[in-house]
Amino acid sequence: GAVLMPVDSEHNAVFQCLVGATKKARCEANIILTCSGGPFRERQDLSAVTVEEATHHPNWSMGKKITVDSATLMNKGLEVIEARWLFDFEPERIQVVVHPQSVIHSMVQYGDGVVIAQMGAPDMRNTIAYSLGFPERLDAGVKPLNFSKIKTLTFEAPDLKRFPQLGYAYDALKLGGAASIVLNAANEIGVEAFIQGKIGFTDIARLCHAMMYGFQPPTPTNLEEILETDKEARKLAQSWVEGFCDKLEN
Repeated sequence: GAVLMPVDSEHNAVFQCLVGATKKARCEANIILTCSGGPFRERQDLSAVTVEEATHHPNWSMGKKITVDSATLMNKGLEVIEARWLFDFEPERIQVVVHPQSVIHSMVQYGDGVVIAQMGAPDMRNTIAYSLGFPERLDAGVKPLNFSKIKTLTFEAPDLKRFPQLGYAYDALKLGGAASIVLNAANEIGVEAFIQGKIGFTDIARLCHAMMYGFQPPTPTNLEEILETDKEARKLAQSWVEGFCDKLEN
């Protein structure tokens, strides 16, 4: 009977936008996850991206792994998968829109066309405080938005050709079974290999594609099987990285 509180900024925003919605309204609504676009939103050629470039985010201060995920848009793909299960929304009712200013943290569009958006400074203290105080609101010490100083709020569709991993997340949900486990494991191995200088930036997506469509284990039915599937997927992904490195050396 507990209330599950998502602390990630996007899911916390969706949670806030759904507060008070009836079951019927939820069934007719669409989730719109916002995405900063990462550091390479306007960069066309990603083949020569360096680790230093990929680990610096324009709006958020995060660890290396999550920052690289933001640069590939894999983080948004994982958020799509999470939103599907957190809120029980079908994948086709979860959209992603690029919003470089990171002022709107996510939105819900209801059946009547009305959109409820959660806005605020890009500061995790707000979402943490909301989760701790719900249903009350706690002062997190974050400076409020000054709308007279916000010049523009822009939106655009994500480019799935340059950032295919976002598309892979939707594919994983369609495939079902263990696909999401395999995708996540492959991405984690790939990001670590990139940070270590073993593979290139765009090779992370190649690894994810090879694993998700090349390794389709049985659907796990319990936690032990989930962990075993994850372990096996990581071993195969690591073998792919080692084979990639061997090709480069030869």
